[in-house]
Order: sequence, then C-alpha cells, then structure tokens
Amino acid sequence: MRRGRVRRRWTSTGSENERPTVTSGPIPPPQPVFASVAAPDSPTRNAAAARQLQLTKPAGSLGKLEALGNWISACQGACPPNAFARPRVVIFAGDHGVAGSGVSAYPSEVTTQMVANFLSGGAAVNALARVSGASVRVVDIAVDADTEPSISAHKIRRSSGSIDTEDAMTHQEVVDAIAAGRAIADEEVDSGADLLIAGDMGIGNTTPATVLIATLTDSEPVVAIGRGTGIDDAGWCRKTAAVRDAMRRARPVTRNPVELLRVASGADIAAMAGFLAQAALRKTPVILDGVVVTAAALVAEDLAPGAKNWWVAGHRSTEPAHTLALTQLRLEPLLELDMRLGEGSGALTALPVLQAAVATLADMATFADAGVSTSDD
Repeated sequence: MRRGRVRRRWTSTGSENERPTVTSGPIPPPQPVFASVAAPDSPTRNAAAARQLQLTKPAGSLGKLEALGNWISACQGACPPNAFARPRVVIFAGDHGVAGSGVSAYPSEVTTQMVANFLSGGAAVNALARVSGASVRVVDIAVDADTEPSISAHKIRRSSGSIDTEDAMTHQEVVDAIAAGRAIADEEVDSGADLLIAGDMGIGNTTPATVLIATLTDSEPVVAIGRGTGIDDAGWCRKTAAVRDAMRRARPVTRNPVELLRVASGADIAAMAGFLAQAALRKTPVILDGVVVTAAALVAEDLAPGAKNWWVAGHRSTEPAHTLALTQLRLEPLLELDMRLGEGSGALTALPVLQAAVATLADMATFADAGVSTSDD
C-alpha cells in the first residue's frame, strides 16, 4: 500500500512537556492565504445615519439612497462621503473549453473579437462608462488567442478545460490566477481607483458560473440554468447536461474554494475571485455585475470571509443562478432591468445610483444651515 508522507507540527500549549503532533497523509499543496477582512467603519456609518436626519428632507424619504450613502461613508471612513474620483471597470476575459459542447449561441472566436471591440471603445461597457465617468481596462486571463502585451501581462493559459469532462486548470494555474486577480486589484487601488467594477467576457462562461452557484447553493441544475447568450431549447438541454456533469465533478470539493475553482471554473473566474477578495482587503467598494461576476463573488466570500460587506449588487440579471447567488450573499440588487449582457454593463448602469447617494448625503443642506424648520419646531 502506498503511504503518504508524515508531517510533524508543533503545538503551542505553554507546557514544558510539549511534544510534536504527528499527522499522516499527503502534504497538501500551498493554498492562497487571505488576511481577515475588516468591515466598513461602523462609527462613520452611524455618523452618516445621524447626518441623514439633519438634512432638509423628511427622515427616510430618500429610501435606499440613504442606506447606500451611509454604506459608502463607512467604506471611505468619511462623513460626509467624497464623490468618486476614479471609478474603474476591469473586464476579465477568458475562453472556456465547455463552449465546444454547444452551450452558447455564439462561437468562441467572439471572445477575441469582443476584446478588440473593448479596446476600440465600441462595446456597451464603453458607452456606459463614458456617461457615468468611469474608465475601462481589459485583462486577458485565458483568451484562446494571442493578444496585445498591454492586456496579457497576467495571462494564465489559453482557454480553460471543458469542465464537464476535465478540470478547468491545474493547481498551480488556479493559484496563479487568484494571485493575478489580487495583483490587478492592487494595481488599480494603488493608481487611485476608489470604486471598482469587475466585468466578464468569455463565450460559454455562464456555464461554469452556473456550476459554481448551483454547487455552492445546493441547487438542482434545472433550477439554476438560464439562456445565457440566447440559446434555444436544444442548446439549453446541452447546457443542462454540461452543468450536471460538471457539478458531479465539483461536489467533492465544494468546501475547498481553491479546489472548486480549479475543478469547475476557469482562469478568468478564479482571477475575478481574487480581485473581489483583494478589493475588500484594500477597503475599496465594489459594484457586482451579473451572474458570472457574482459566481466569482460567492467563491471570494469563501476565500476571504467578510468581503461581501464591501460589495453592492448592481442589478439582477435574467439568469436564474444570479438570483440564487444574490440570495446566498444576502445582497439586494439596485436595479432590475432584465439585463444579461455581462461586461460590467449592469453594474455601470447602477453607478449613477451610488453617485446620487453620495451627492445627497454630502451636498444637501442641513435644517440648521438652510434655516428650515424641523418637525419638532
């Protein structure tokens, strides 16, 4: 019988008779380690809530805008909050081997073509970014083609494995992908980004996203699977079979977020998970987009518990799995516009709502400043 190597570790009991604890079994490979995620600043949130009561409006009359403003204050540690100076969208691009099973209405070549479209400024995300004052960055994590050096510095591989029959990537690749996402978040925050949005681009990527969400929420495939890019009934059946088979492979590693990403996601999604977790560690608020980004967020919360306190859900897409993931994260979407494009488009559409929450909390006059009587006068 093949035996695993013996590992010894010392326990700190404070006793003079300390002995090594012996465990047997194979030594596990190194795992990405995230520090604990501190919550946004509670005293500042309370100060913002108190300021809301002093503004020239009936208490609570701005509804959810008030809670959003308080949250942004807490994230910034400032009351009143500051207007966003550099909101930034990062699109994680990657191909997926499972697209070869006919789970998408579009061929895989579209991923490369859309990356070029982003770079030339012609996509929906570019148009929405222009009107909301955000900027857009594209990163090639796993596009199945050679791309410009300016976007491929963090590339992990060309395409990810077909997760219905094989692992998405190797252990080293998933570790590298998570590290790439963390590095990208650091690059953006260090460059002055004060609000981040993760976008996605990859034909077939709603399939691994659905696998992750259905696995982590313990849902049946048929409950979670949507139409993605607009597949017909035959395509939906193929997608259902692929999700079912991938979930069988994913279930044994459900409780290990790194292994789950390795087996059932893609390098782009793993990088997104690292990006979202690191953004929280860097105390930078994030607007989540659709089903693919929210699938990465589910895993990011397992990697770095508490990260979700730094996120808001920009919208609810038409994908059933998106609702399952939002429910698991206990996030209420800001918008419901039946969007299903991805790219960061839903999050960007919600950005003006956050900007309005900041403006009302920061720029409105108080009753005292304006000489307006309160209900107690």
